[in-house]
Amino acid sequence: MKSMTGYAKVEKIENGVKATVEIKSLNNRFLDVTCRIPKSLSHKEIEIRDTIKKTITRGTVTVSVSTELDYSLKPFRLNENNAIGIYNALVNLSKKLKIKNSVTISDIISFPNYLLIEENGNYDVELEWNVVKDALADALKQIDKYRLEEGKNLYKDISQRTKKLREILNKIVNKSKNHIEEEREKLRQKVAMLFENDEIDENRLQFEILLMANRLDINEECARLESHLSFLRETLKSKEPVGQKINFLLQEINREFNTIGSKSDNAEISHLVVEAKEEIEKIREMIQNIE
Repeated sequence: MKSMTGYAKVEKIENGVKATVEIKSLNNRFLDVTCRIPKSLSHKEIEIRDTIKKTITRGTVTVSVSTELDYSLKPFRLNENNAIGIYNALVNLSKKLKIKNSVTISDIISFPNYLLIEENGNYDVELEWNVVKDALADALKQIDKYRLEEGKNLYKDISQRTKKLREILNKIVNKSKNHIEEEREKLRQKVAMLFENDEIDENRLQFEILLMANRLDINEECARLESHLSFLRETLKSKEPVGQKINFLLQEINREFNTIGSKSDNAEISHLVVEAKEEIEKIREMIQNIE
């Protein structure tokens, strides 16, 4: 079991390239990946997304990639015409402002955007990508480990609450057995009263018996709950993403407890149903963060 919440940040420095990969993940019903990558690696976005999908199947995932390059890897040359133009412009400005200091090379190189001409022909983008790819792989391992640790904590909590639901179910089963005897006695008393008055309405008697049988029979609901809770326990141990499966299963469990509550007019059973629904709601809140 894995949580959908996680964070990882990895820096790699190889062959004059420094790559930083940061991954954040939050809960979401589906997988939604947002990539922020350098322009030089924009053609690798699909590959980045495919790599992420191999590790993360659900959640809102934000991947930020930044790189810093050793400029010796990225050749450039000076634009001499621009340098001459900058020099002449500074000389003319000095004359207008009556500044006596001479224009130096330091003054000229303070305008680097006008001096450098990048020559991308000899630059190998794959060198940059290889470092980013290694950093991405390590970041995914890191966030996966984080999400697994969070998942272990969720597993323990949900397992305890599943056990409590089973205990509540057992109490309901025991209470319902006693309750049947109580209702039978009530029906006997009603029949006795009818006999005393010598006014036995057979139709009404049959209706009362049918109503009681329908109201008290929760065996099917209890059997289904037993099956659902067993399946929930097995699902929690699965190595596959289980968040959506558990969510659907909780809907079925909640439906059965609702049916039991509506059938029974016993106060103790009603209280147990409320207690069970509280546990279900707590589990439902937790699984919103399970992959």
